[in-house]
Amino acid sequence: MTAANWRIGYDPAPSTPGRSRHVLRHHGDSADLLMRYVAYYRVSTTGQGRSGLGLEAQRQAVHHFIGAPPHHEFTEVESGKKSDRQELLKALDLAELTGATLIVAKLDRLSRDAEFLSKLQKAPVKIIFADMPFADSFMIGIMAQVAQWEREQISKRTKAALRVAKERGRQIGGDRGHLASFSAAGAKASAEARTAVARARASKVLPHVRQAREEGFRSFKAIAAYLNRRGIRTSRGNEWGCSAVRRLESAS
Repeated sequence: MTAANWRIGYDPAPSTPGRSRHVLRHHGDSADLLMRYVAYYRVSTTGQGRSGLGLEAQRQAVHHFIGAPPHHEFTEVESGKKSDRQELLKALDLAELTGATLIVAKLDRLSRDAEFLSKLQKAPVKIIFADMPFADSFMIGIMAQVAQWEREQISKRTKAALRVAKERGRQIGGDRGHLASFSAAGAKASAEARTAVARARASKVLPHVRQAREEGFRSFKAIAAYLNRRGIRTSRGNEWGCSAVRRLESAS
C-alpha cells in the first residue's frame, strides 16, 4: 500500500549508521508529499548496520508506502531495549518542528518496550508503521494498556481513600483562605511553563541555525529563509523572519 495523497533531500548512497542524511533536492509536485514524513530505521548490531542487512528491507517498506524516498531519514544502530536513542530523538524533534509524520517500517523497529511506546504516544508527533498504516495508534495503545490500567487502579484507590476520609468528617477541598496565594502561584507556574516550552523548542531549532551558518548563511534574513525552506516553523506555527531569528539567537 502506498500513501495516497515532512525540505531536505534524499541521498541515494547507503547511509552511515547513526547519522542522518540531509541533502537538498527538488521533486516538483511530489516535494510536498515527501516532506510530510520523517523516516526512522533501526538495527540492533553494528554488523547489520555496516552490511545493510535489515536496513534495506526497512527502507524498501517505507519507500513503498510513501511512493518514493522521504526527504528526511534517520538510521540508528541500537538495541530495541534501550530508550536513550539519539537518532530517534533527532527524528522526533525534526518531525515536531516541521509538522511531519514519523514513519517506521515495523513496530518492533521502534521499540518492544511498552512503557517506552506509551511515552512516545504522548509525543506531539504522529507515528505510523509502513506494514500496519491503519493500526499505529491501536497497536501502541494495546501495549500501553497495562500501564494505563495500573494508573486507573491508583486513581480509584485514591478516590476511595478520600471518600472514607470525608465520611469520617475530614474536610476535603474548599477555600481555606489561601485561594488568592494559590492563584498568584498558579499564574507564576503557568508563565514558567510557557517559558520552559519556548526554551525547549528553541533548543531544537538552534542546531538548524548553526547548520545554516556553517553552510554560509550569515544574515538573519538568509537564515530565516533557510529555516522556512525546510518547513521549520516558529513556536506559533508562523514562518521565520529576521527579528524572530535575532531573538532566538539573542536568547541562547
